Amino acid sequence: MMHMTLYWGKDVTLLIDFWKTDSWLSYLLTLLACFLFSSFYQYMEDRRLRFRSLASSNPSPPSSAGASVPLLPKYRRSAKFATALLFGINSAIGYLLMLAIMTFNGGIFLAIVLGLAVGYLVFRSADDETVVAENVCACA
Repeated sequence: MMHMTLYWGKDVTLLIDFWKTDSWLSYLLTLLACFLFSSFYQYMEDRRLRFRSLASSNPSPPSSAGASVPLLPKYRRSAKFATALLFGINSAIGYLLMLAIMTFNGGIFLAIVLGLAVGYLVFRSADDETVVAENVCACA
């Protein structure tokens, strides 16, 4: 049965049919997995933003007047590819977390929100020092 309102209980089917919790131990392990997965999301978002800043950074000026600098150095192309790859991975993780919250289980909801908050505190709290305005839309 799919719940359409927030409920509290240990009986949850999460994402796939064979991930069912029928005991308190399996429920607590599921909550821990949701917490760690959402913290991992913040870690991956931090990595993506670091690769993005590397890809968009200006190359150092040439040391001699006659040397030529390629328009897009090789490391910048690799960083752009890594940024795109990490964006795809982060999007997939974000949608899986959203689907997990859509089980409407209160424990799953709290585990994911707390995992996101702790992950932000651990991995991305240094982002406050540098402001990156990449998109004004909250959904990106």
